[in-house]
Amino acid sequence: MYRLRHETRFTYAVPVRFSRCNLRLKPIAWSGQSLLDHSLSVEPGGEISWARADAALANVSRLLVTEAVRELTIVSEATVAVDRPIPMPSPADLTVAQVRDLARQSRDIDAVSPAAYLFPSPMISLDAEIADWCAPSLADDRGILDAAIDLARRIQTEFDYITDATKTETPPLEAFRARHGVCQDFAQIMIAGLRAHSLPAAYVSGYIRTYPPPGEERLVGADATHAWVLVWTGPDSGWVGVDPTNGIWMASDHIVLAIGRDYSEIAPVDGIFLGHGAQSMTVSVDVAPLLDAPLLDASVLPN
Repeated sequence: MYRLRHETRFTYAVPVRFSRCNLRLKPIAWSGQSLLDHSLSVEPGGEISWARADAALANVSRLLVTEAVRELTIVSEATVAVDRPIPMPSPADLTVAQVRDLARQSRDIDAVSPAAYLFPSPMISLDAEIADWCAPSLADDRGILDAAIDLARRIQTEFDYITDATKTETPPLEAFRARHGVCQDFAQIMIAGLRAHSLPAAYVSGYIRTYPPPGEERLVGADATHAWVLVWTGPDSGWVGVDPTNGIWMASDHIVLAIGRDYSEIAPVDGIFLGHGAQSMTVSVDVAPLLDAPLLDASVLPN
């Protein structure tokens, strides 16, 4: 069980008299986790209304600010219970070829339909270079879970995590060629490769529990938002999460915030403001365990 606190602070060079934001800060209900409580506050104030998610699995609220402000602080707090087993590849798993065929045959049109995650999306194109690099992991006769974790671990091993090396709008192919980036880049590279091989893949925005170095205390507010991948593994086992930044499965250290085709659909905060001058944004995230949970048998990298 975790207590989450996500603070976003905007600072404007000159007063802004109108701002409208989309907030996707309330964790969704998803397999292996349940939301126990949630609160959302804005300082110095604004009008908040709930809205329906468009083309994504997200809890969306709208924030309207009509008073002049030089600073705007949005705080989301939640308690989430997570109990999610680590997936175990098995000889009984469907193969890559079988999953591909079933995805193409699917006629589902709901939010979790595999068909919704087979094609290019605004931020993720299908690039031949990425497809070719991913191909050794995605052989037709390979079990889908074995293929997914192999691809994630190759990304974790062969790409360097470098903070600020890329921007939110950096295309997957650019990060792929540079062989470095952050969690968003690694998730989008993996998704691009899976979709290029006709395998449904979704983008997950959320949080991951991190551990301080031995002998040091956990720093409050030093966590960050995280991104990883959901792979559709067939109609029976459904969507399974895998984290290419860390080369591990989505398990009890991962908290799902929102799911979409790419980051553009589920950014925690986006919107517009009317004014002139510079704007800066700072984000502080704290993921505090309320009950001790077992450590994953994996090395968790920066996220």
